[in-house]
Amino acid sequence: MNKLINRFLILCLLGSAPAFAEEEHEEEEGGIPPMTVEQRQSMGILTQIVGTQLMADEVIAPAEVTVNRYHTAEVTPRITAQITQRHARMGQQVKKGQKLVTLSSVEMAEAQGQLLMADREWSRVQELGRQVVAEKRYVEAEVARQQAYAKVLAFGMTEAQVVALLEEGDVSKATGSFDLLSPQEGTVLSDDFVIGRVVEPGRVLMEVSDESRLWVEAQLAAEMAAGIEVGSPARVSSDERRWLSGKVVQIHRLMDKTTRTLAVRIELDSRDGRLRPGQFVKSAIQIVAGKPVLAVPKESVLLVQGDYVVFKTEGDEIHPAPVERGATRGNWTEIKAGLAEGDEIVTQGAYVLKSLLLKSQIGDAD
Repeated sequence: MNKLINRFLILCLLGSAPAFAEEEHEEEEGGIPPMTVEQRQSMGILTQIVGTQLMADEVIAPAEVTVNRYHTAEVTPRITAQITQRHARMGQQVKKGQKLVTLSSVEMAEAQGQLLMADREWSRVQELGRQVVAEKRYVEAEVARQQAYAKVLAFGMTEAQVVALLEEGDVSKATGSFDLLSPQEGTVLSDDFVIGRVVEPGRVLMEVSDESRLWVEAQLAAEMAAGIEVGSPARVSSDERRWLSGKVVQIHRLMDKTTRTLAVRIELDSRDGRLRPGQFVKSAIQIVAGKPVLAVPKESVLLVQGDYVVFKTEGDEIHPAPVERGATRGNWTEIKAGLAEGDEIVTQGAYVLKSLLLKSQIGDAD
């Protein structure tokens, strides 16, 4: 798609060459036709004044992507029960309070029956009133109803499910069936069970996690970790070409007994779905505040015929300026030679200019 766009822009430029300048006033051989600011902007070419940036030193370390445990929940039964129905699957997005699994339990059936009986007795006592019913019976009925209500909640029914059961008031509805709901919004990471299985309390049926904020655990030697602070900027990549920005949120207090390393936890925005829990990646964590150096956006530095160049502007003229690169940190590349502070360079649309430059050189060679 970018190639097609570049070709289209080149044809437009070549077709409108008189608008830039008469042929006898064109740039020297191999150059780019002069352009006014308005002409550049119409082509999506933007410029920026070169200045200094803080380029921090980094420590590179292997790391592993994990779920954010502070935004992850396990869905488990509280009593022995049989799985009767599934309402969500692995990979599905669910909302808080959404039905996930339906269970059936003898214990729950008994508790539901006790609640309905206690609720009836309490309603009868209330109708008779304290003047007719002995104080002891009145209190016992109230307490029995409260205990029965609390019991079904403790076993796993929700308030809405209990209210619906009491409104029906039919003891035959006390089947022991109840639903497990999602405690949060997120993605179902696991659902390791089959319909009909009897599960014990605490058995994890589903794991729901908010994958928009993943953790990355980097393993560092203690002396390296000593130079890192909570809040330090960090970068993470699975291919060393595309990097995701994050920050250090925690530094473990205990060293790993086997590797003798300290885990540094990075949190990053992972809404693009590029990283997955369990994936091994490379992390780069800032260990010092950094020093100001001459730097330009990394997209403005291009490789042209074996040399790294930026496109420098002087009035309406644009020409490639060879540069010596330094380190690249995040979106910035250090420039060791070839530019000075205050120079104006192209920061967007440089690939269009590279195509024009190569086109003109091919034309001169014909």
